[in-house]
Amino acid sequence: MAGEPSDGVIKGVMNLGRLLSDIARRRPDDIGLVHGEETITWGTLDGRVNALVQGMKELGLTKGDRILLAGGNTPSWVEAFWAILKLGSFVVPVNPRLSVPEMAYLCGHSGSKAIVYTAGYEEHVDAMRAEAASVTHVIALDGPRDGEIAHTDLIEKHLGAAPWEAEVTRDDPCWLFYTSGTTGRPKATILTHGQMGFVVTNHAADLMPGVGPDDASLVVAPLSHGAGVHMLPNTARGAKSILPATPRFDPGDCLKLIEKWRVTNMFTVPTIVKMLVEHPLIDEVDHSSLKHVIYAGAPMYRADQKHALEKLGKVLVQYYGLGEVTGNITVLPAREHHIDDDHPDFRPGSCGYPRLAMEIAIKDADGTRLGPDARGEICVRGPAVFAGYYNNREATAKALIDGWFHTGDLGYLDRQGYLYITGRASDMYISGGSNVYPRDAEEVLLTHPAVNEIAILGVADPKMGESGVAVVVLERGRSTDEAELLGYLDGRLAKYKWPRRIFFWSELPKSGYGKVPKHQIRKELFARGELVEGEGV
Repeated sequence: MAGEPSDGVIKGVMNLGRLLSDIARRRPDDIGLVHGEETITWGTLDGRVNALVQGMKELGLTKGDRILLAGGNTPSWVEAFWAILKLGSFVVPVNPRLSVPEMAYLCGHSGSKAIVYTAGYEEHVDAMRAEAASVTHVIALDGPRDGEIAHTDLIEKHLGAAPWEAEVTRDDPCWLFYTSGTTGRPKATILTHGQMGFVVTNHAADLMPGVGPDDASLVVAPLSHGAGVHMLPNTARGAKSILPATPRFDPGDCLKLIEKWRVTNMFTVPTIVKMLVEHPLIDEVDHSSLKHVIYAGAPMYRADQKHALEKLGKVLVQYYGLGEVTGNITVLPAREHHIDDDHPDFRPGSCGYPRLAMEIAIKDADGTRLGPDARGEICVRGPAVFAGYYNNREATAKALIDGWFHTGDLGYLDRQGYLYITGRASDMYISGGSNVYPRDAEEVLLTHPAVNEIAILGVADPKMGESGVAVVVLERGRSTDEAELLGYLDGRLAKYKWPRRIFFWSELPKSGYGKVPKHQIRKELFARGELVEGEGV
């Protein structure tokens, strides 16, 4: 990507993998990682990582190679992650919930030279090898098959190896961060050592100030994405990471781990926070150690936010950010989460103010910067913005314009600089000539006592152009119907914003990141026959 420039300007930066090396030097005997009943010290973890680095170098893997990392949240996955960073290669971590063809596509698209995987992904590996001629090595983190290499063999051969990190510049890539791909194929965001060094500093300062060796972080989301980014500042400050032994999210198990390990911070999404605070154990376990329950990925509905504040206290921290900005757009700290709607500092619907050293602008379709309270596209610039999309110049040119990253999200800034997200540009629909933002109706309907979850989306309507339809999940033991819910909107929301139809499902689909993908809901509405193509609503 970039070498040392000829004008004498120094661009050398710390290899991101040195975060682990440094904490292992300072606190080698402290617990750094927990998985079930297993505890691993920083010194042990770093020693195994250094050995794995030497083993991978011996295989011919080197700086700039793409190395795909597949599997669940395990200590061996963490070892491989840090080893790839130290090697100076691009780590290509993939969501463990992806299907076989999806994972095969990512391997081919990234041009990965090696695959590192945990048990249970053998079929995925076979498909990836068939898809990508670039793959020369497969490293098994558990039992290897014929032609594969055991990562334990690489480690045992080189135990005692001295710490080593490849020399890197600010613009050298370290991570191919694949987007969730809500429309079309996922894109690979290029994250660099210099950019991620800033992100780590910013996360520690803005999201969990004061984090240190006495802290513990519970990992409840795939380390392949936001949770992996969150692990970096915790490691840098010596806070241990707790990996649940169960591969799937279990709110009861997580609540017990919070009590056992005196967990102080966790990265999550609104749907997971909701599941935690609605679990019966929330009133039985001691969760008083929590300081920073960080949620992102989507705004939290006000009804869910108030319930979480009632159960957990003033510990919620919201941030807004995409993979392209690695979470660094806004923060709404715990002190600004208020349970009282009448609190003088309560800003309903705000996701906070700009992160340190980041700037936000709201722009119209012509790229003109808009004033306070005007709705438009959310754009951002600053040191956290990515280097571009891998092998996709067209998408890069569309997203990075005049020094700004265009998020594709819609919103506005108030006069104090607080941001409000009104939806994705793709979520907004135009009904009878008026722009409709589904979140407006979603927020109101979530205050109805029978409504547990809701998603509203626009669909084609021959008469109105587009109209809204809602899919609702009811609270257990509650009942209601379409007429009652539409009546509930009367006097609370302008009628043009109402959904025309309401459907009741037992659950909403969730992505591997805990989000509710509306494109899947749309597809399912037609698959069930609840909507018929061309007939409108």
